[in-house]
Order: sequence, then structure tokens, then C-alpha cells
Amino acid sequence: MITRRRATAAWAALVAGAFAVGGLLHARGVLRIDHLPPLHALARLPTAALLPAAVFAVVAVPVLPRLTAHLPMRAALAAAFAASLAWTVLLAVSGEGLAWPFTHPQEYLAGLGAVGGDPLGWLAHFTRDLPAYPTHVRGHPPLPVLVLWALAAVGLPGPFWAAVLVVVTGCSATVAIGLAVWRVAGEEAARRALPYLALSPAAVWIATTMDAFFAGVAAWGTALLVLGARSRAGRAGRVALGLGAGLALGALPYLSYGLVPYLLVPFVAAVAVGVPRAAVAACLAGMAAVSALFAAVGFWWPAGVLATHAEWAADPGADRPYPYFLVANLAVLALVTGPATVAGLVAPGRAGERILPLAALAAVLALDVSGVTRGEVERIWLPYALWIAAAGGRTGGDRRLLAAQAVLGLLLQGFVRSPW
Repeated sequence: MITRRRATAAWAALVAGAFAVGGLLHARGVLRIDHLPPLHALARLPTAALLPAAVFAVVAVPVLPRLTAHLPMRAALAAAFAASLAWTVLLAVSGEGLAWPFTHPQEYLAGLGAVGGDPLGWLAHFTRDLPAYPTHVRGHPPLPVLVLWALAAVGLPGPFWAAVLVVVTGCSATVAIGLAVWRVAGEEAARRALPYLALSPAAVWIATTMDAFFAGVAAWGTALLVLGARSRAGRAGRVALGLGAGLALGALPYLSYGLVPYLLVPFVAAVAVGVPRAAVAACLAGMAAVSALFAAVGFWWPAGVLATHAEWAADPGADRPYPYFLVANLAVLALVTGPATVAGLVAPGRAGERILPLAALAAVLALDVSGVTRGEVERIWLPYALWIAAAGGRTGGDRRLLAAQAVLGLLLQGFVRSPW
């Protein structure tokens, strides 16, 4: 049996080894666009601006587990969401600020000019015009740009409101995952997982990358599906929840091509709780409706995949060595999820508490082995990492491991200057 000590030692060795080999490859000119491999970032020194986040962590580590353990469940979920939001924002404002990443000329907002007042026309020619768009737009399906266009259309334009949308949606994944764990593994398991979700090192990249928005949508799609298994509203309620889940899950391939393996998570969750056939049928109908809508207005998903792959092949990042990133991507996952996660995964206990994190981990491994993701995965892993981080709750409430999660988040924010 792998002990907690051995698991955390392996976690540290993986991270240290990835940095050591990455530093050597960078020095030799092999990794030309990654200056702090395995992270796509630059090194820096922390400043006093990190102090508020540190103070919050000192308070939250002992207090939050007590709140989530003893408050009524709805209040516990609200407390975890509030803590996640505070933790994420305090980390972000200690650096370049909450909205700064969205000001980059290669970000999604830079692509809104091409949409203009005709989103349907833009969508119909999205694949044809792909080479003319900013880097992040070229690397993704069209839905992220359409989301930001809609935000501007309702009177909330610019980087600040985009950041608010992303951070709030990303942090709300804490609640969605907590609800899903509650249904799959029981209330006690959910209560123990909430502090590890709220204080996850992933918060460093929840603020502010669009992938945090993807994570929130993915988490809520899964949560709605499993909630449909025990809805008190009867058949109509189960169908409504299933349809909502289908619309959210059906949107995922149109938010990021790398989210297709994520669908393993809701599948496993649905099997685990025995989602009724009516809810499953509604979910599948919702997913089909999303695909049909995009096809009807002119965006054919397989054509988008091929066009994006062609753009990726011409990108400087395409020549990153596969063998290094096959392992280094997992080291980044270890950083994003923290040492408590691996300790929780090997901890003895009910198998039901481990099933969702393992499903997310299996999806990550599939994506990693594919070779499509070579570097820059600190943001790409977010929709998966938050589910894996829920395994921290299996550590038996060890405050030292929760503190280690918070300390890792502070170290990453303080010493790493990420473009997201």
C-alpha cells in the first residue's frame, strides 16, 4: 500500500524533477517560449502586496473546516464559495490585478472587433477566417468569444467585467463539485472536500483565465445531472435538470476542444448515482441541441478541429518535446492540485469518495498522452484539477495538508508571473 508520506514524497520529486529537467532544456534552447518550465511563466520575487492573502489563509485554514463541518449544508456551501472567491481575488490583486490578463493583445477580448454587430455572420465564417484571429481565439472553438460578446452586448464590456464573469463562475465550481460529491459520496464527504476546493492552489489561475469559466460550466453541468437523480420535483424536475445539464455539457466542446475527455466525469457520476432514464434522455437532447444550433448557423465542429490543428502545427509551441511534457504536464497538475490531493487519493476509505477525482484524473491522462497539450496546461487543467482537488477531503481533516495547499498557492502567486 502506498502511504501518505510516500505519495507526498513522490509528488515533490515529480515537481522538482520537472523543474530541473525543464531548466536544463531551456538553457540549451530546446524550450524557447517557456522560461520557467514546466510552467509557461516567468520567475519573480513576492512583495508585501501578498500579505492580505497570507493573512486570509492563516484565518481560513483553521476556521473554514469548522464552518463547513457544522453549518447547515446550504450555508456550508455558501461559506466555501465565499472563501474561494476571497482567496482567488486576494491572490490576484497581489500581482498584476484581476483584469490584467484580459488586456493582452492575443486574448479573447482582442477578437471582439471581428464580431462587430453580426455574431451569426462571424460564426458562419469562423473557420475560414481563423488565421486572422488572436492566438487564444485561433486555439479554441468560437463560444468563448461569443460569451464575451454577449457580456458586452448587455452593457458589461471590457476586461473588468470579463474578469468578474470568469472568477465568479470559476469559484462557483466549488459549490457545484460539493453538490456532486454530496450526491455521489454522501454529505460528510462533501463537507470534508469543501475547504480543499476553496483553498486550492488552482485559484492562482482561476484569476484570470477563460479556462476558469470553462471549469465552472463543466462543474455545473455535472452537478445538475446528478441532482436530477434525486429531484423532489418528480419527473418534470428531473427532466428539467437533465436538460440544463445537457446544455451546459453540450457547450463544452464549443468552449474548448480539450474538454471532450471531461465528459467522462459526468458519465461516471451519472452511473454512480443511477440517474433516471428520463434525465439522461433530456441531457442527451440538450447536448444534441447545442451541436445542432452551431451547425445550423454555419460552424461545423470537426472542421473547426482541423483548422485549429493546422494553426497549432504552425505555432512555435508545437515543437515542444513530447517526452518531456508527457511527464511535465503531470507535474503541473500536481502543482495546480497540491500535495493534499495525492495524499487524499491514496488514503484508505470509501471508494465512492474517490471515484470522481479518479475519473477526472483518467481524463487528464488521456489528454496528456494524446500529445495535443504540450505546455501551458496550468490553465488547461483547471476544469479537471478542481475535481481532482476534491480528493483532499479524504485526508481526514489534516490541517497541515490544508495549510500546505494554501502555502503552495501563496508561493505560486509570489514567485511565478503567469500571463493568465
